[in-house]
Amino acid sequence: MLLLISPDGVEEALDCAKAAEHLDIIDVKKPDEGSLGANFPWIIREIRDAVPADKPVSATVGDVPYKPGTVAQAALGAVVSGATYIKVGLYGCTTPDQGIEVMRAVVRAVKDHRPEALVVASGYADAHRIGCVNPLALPDIAARSGADAAMLDTAIKDGTRLFDHVPPDVCAEFVRLAHASGRLAALAGSVKQTDLGPLTRIGTDIVGVRGAVCEGGDRNAGRIQPHLVAAFRAEMDRQARGHAAGVPAVN
Repeated sequence: MLLLISPDGVEEALDCAKAAEHLDIIDVKKPDEGSLGANFPWIIREIRDAVPADKPVSATVGDVPYKPGTVAQAALGAVVSGATYIKVGLYGCTTPDQGIEVMRAVVRAVKDHRPEALVVASGYADAHRIGCVNPLALPDIAARSGADAAMLDTAIKDGTRLFDHVPPDVCAEFVRLAHASGRLAALAGSVKQTDLGPLTRIGTDIVGVRGAVCEGGDRNAGRIQPHLVAAFRAEMDRQARGHAAGVPAVN
């Protein structure tokens, strides 16, 4: 399982760089613009330059509307700015067909520029609260559009978490569907260390966090702390060892 950490700017990215040995992907977002809020192109470039070259940079394109052309241009801007993973939050898509149309445009825009870049179709565990596509539709949207991964996050950051809306058994089905089509499965949404056991058992490929590694657990007011990144990774590794040995790790 890969660990994706989301700094909100260059200073926090430098904090991530201090903990680079404990994380796998540095994700550029702008939390005050939403769950998958897009940051500025120059911030993506600055973060790409600031972190170790062997650490891939991910960038969110935003909680996007159903506007395939607009979203495709935004995705191209992210990959041109140095991102390797391009994440698209299908906030304004109310049907799978709309999601597929947006993601096909994104895949073409990104892959025409950088074929090795990975495109992530992102949905929301709390989709019922905002009226967008069902979480379990995301793996099929990713597969039919040619995206590389399907992801779930939470749209409304009000203290509720991934498993509050999509329990572990449903997340397991999400992972199974993604893997069945050859896609990666990424899960996020106020994930804490106590969630790592089930996330490991269901075979999650990428876990995304912010609040859990911020001072005070506050994704908005807190700042990422290298020692919290290290502690989160240590628990990930402990769970992975227990799972490999067939012995459930106790939280």
